[in-house]
Amino acid sequence: MSSETNQVAVEPTSQVSAETQTTTLTPETVVTDWKASLSDDIRADKSLENIKDIESLAKSYIHGQKLVGSDKIPVPNKFATEKDWDAVYEKLGRPADATGYKYDLPEDQKIDEASLKNFSDQAHKLGLLPGQANGMVKFYNEMTAASMQEADTTAKAAREASTTELKKEWGQAYDQKITQAANLATSVGANKLLDANMADGTKLGDHPVMIKAFAELASKMGEDSITQSSGPTYQTPAQLEKEIGELTAPGTAYWDKHHPNHKAAIEEVTLLIHKKNNESV
Repeated sequence: MSSETNQVAVEPTSQVSAETQTTTLTPETVVTDWKASLSDDIRADKSLENIKDIESLAKSYIHGQKLVGSDKIPVPNKFATEKDWDAVYEKLGRPADATGYKYDLPEDQKIDEASLKNFSDQAHKLGLLPGQANGMVKFYNEMTAASMQEADTTAKAAREASTTELKKEWGQAYDQKITQAANLATSVGANKLLDANMADGTKLGDHPVMIKAFAELASKMGEDSITQSSGPTYQTPAQLEKEIGELTAPGTAYWDKHHPNHKAAIEEVTLLIHKKNNESV
């Protein structure tokens, strides 16, 4: 046999055993967008924009299933007509017409039927439910009552302040001047005007300036029986002060003890001082 033996060349193989072939997924190959496997048209649907993951999708689906068979009311869009909205209002429970509204009003409340009817018509037009309309009327009544109470409190405080101010200024002449001012107001038909409410809730006739104006006018009409009161006549502190000043002026009997009227002047001034200070004599 020849030294040259038949040799079979073995070619290197490029085949890799299935047992030894492995695939390693790197972080870059992990799918993070759950919508990646969806078709383009489904993935682009706006209803999926706020669904961030599979769990959110499942919750949305479950919620939708619970609504199946329930009485759903579609919300009209911006192009909806008045008829479209009427259909929604009716399904929600709006009365068939404005007369269907009923209100829980206090038994002693004086009702303005015309105003209440106008409100009912507007409530029906706006689609208010019976409970909503009744609630608005109740709210209005409560606000009105509170406003009236506040106005009464303000008016009472104004009257008290006016009385205090005028009594301080007029002293014992207060009742007399108030009566004269009231008589004059009645005689000229001004009572309705004086009873008018001001912006702050007080009455025009409760303001000291207005009362003093009528009292001053009545004083200038002193001889007119219309403005006179039936009681005794009193002087205001200012009038008393003026008379005291005249009696105690330099050169008067008040200062001259030899004057025949000196004693009488002293007694008169003393009496006037007591009156001015509201002191009994």
